Amino acid sequence: MNSNVIWVEFINMLPIILCGCVLPIIFIWMETRRKMNETNARTQIVTAALEKNPDMDVEELLKKISPKKKLLKEKLLSKLLWGFITSLTGIGLTGLGIYMKSSGLGIDVDVQTALCFGLILLAIGAAFIINYGVGRKMLAKEIEVEESKTTTQA
Repeated sequence: MNSNVIWVEFINMLPIILCGCVLPIIFIWMETRRKMNETNARTQIVTAALEKNPDMDVEELLKKISPKKKLLKEKLLSKLLWGFITSLTGIGLTGLGIYMKSSGLGIDVDVQTALCFGLILLAIGAAFIINYGVGRKMLAKEIEVEESKTTTQA
């Protein structure tokens, strides 16, 4: 009977283990594969171009086919966006936990889980928003230089 209880607890913990351990590993593996495939495709393009025209300027070709890097302003705005998304999600989950606690819906585990995840997401969102504010002040000169470069190139 004792082994049945262990199996039931293991099966109940399985979704948490899968979401917390296996899913991040799969995401990292997929992103690594995507980057490797992009690099291989660029290498094949350069190789084919050099076979057809050996006098070609390789650096110029690499500049044309390489992905554009994000500007500092775009990176900061991305942090602001994710800050708002995670903050609002955290506020929603915290509100749901408070509502469940006050109305007596759900079990204590559900209420504690909603409150815990809500507060964690709220803290992460606040960190993103603070990072945006500090980064905007610290990188103001660099952002101006980047903007002036892009306007002169266009």
